[in-house]
Amino acid sequence: QVQLVESGGGSVQAGGSLGLSCAVSGRTSIPTSIPIVMGWFRQAPGKEREFVAGMHWSGGSTNYADSVKGRFTISRDNAKNTLYLQMNSLKAEDTAVYYCAWKSGYSLSTQRRDYNYWGQGTQVTVSS
Repeated sequence: QVQLVESGGGSVQAGGSLGLSCAVSGRTSIPTSIPIVMGWFRQAPGKEREFVAGMHWSGGSTNYADSVKGRFTISRDNAKNTLYLQMNSLKAEDTAVYYCAWKSGYSLSTQRRDYNYWGQGTQVTVSS
């Protein structure tokens, strides 16, 4: 069983930065040879959950939603079993609950339905 625990959310003014972490528990160090994709999604009040960024756990390819390209960076620390999302130049429209997600396989899917495990979410609030 995979458990994902996010941390690092908070409040910041527009133009500021925040970093999110997602710790993967429930298993020992995840081999990079196993095809796993981890991603970040977000859900604003009254809106659907949307894809933000994703990457292969092996450290190869990444993809981003157009709305965050050039501002957000996804990364991982294999030794710590932790996924990160560095968010810079934050905008009010980035306000949402951010979720970490896990899927098996190589496809860098942007679809919520393709992800098997989810964290509980962490709130990010950007004030203008």
